Amino acid sequence: MDGIYLLLGTNMGDKFLQLKIAKRQINEQIGAIVKQSSIYKTAAWGEEDQDSFLNQVVKVQSKLGPLKILDKIAIIEAAMGRERKGKWKERIIDIDILYYHNQVIATEKLHIPHKELQNRNFALAPLAEIASGEIHPVFQKTQKELHEQCTDQLEVIMLPPEHS
Repeated sequence: MDGIYLLLGTNMGDKFLQLKIAKRQINEQIGAIVKQSSIYKTAAWGEEDQDSFLNQVVKVQSKLGPLKILDKIAIIEAAMGRERKGKWKERIIDIDILYYHNQVIATEKLHIPHKELQNRNFALAPLAEIASGEIHPVFQKTQKELHEQCTDQLEVIMLPPEHS
């Protein structure tokens, strides 16, 4: 993997606005967004009795290390009003680090590559769109291959370009 890839997700309020605000904050606090996927609409994962999500992957250029980026993400999420209500609950914004270049990190606080990436179409579809040939540093498969082999059955719908 060449680059830092973040997954943005929201299923509360004006979802398009939440993504726009998150991207502006990432640009200001983490680094320049150099590439972004289309926006995808997806049913909620895990706890399905909630509104659908909008997801988008962005590639960021940053001089910050992965733990500093994680800290900045927490600041952005809190400033946007995110309340941590539990796993798979609704959220105004969720930002996950999918990749930090080719680094593999496994600590209590941080897993890179994201440890569930290969199991989630809502992350793989936008990632495969903008980084299809990039290799997962653990599985040694491209993002396209991971997406094609993913067994996640949740429908992922790419929205038209005017939404991105």
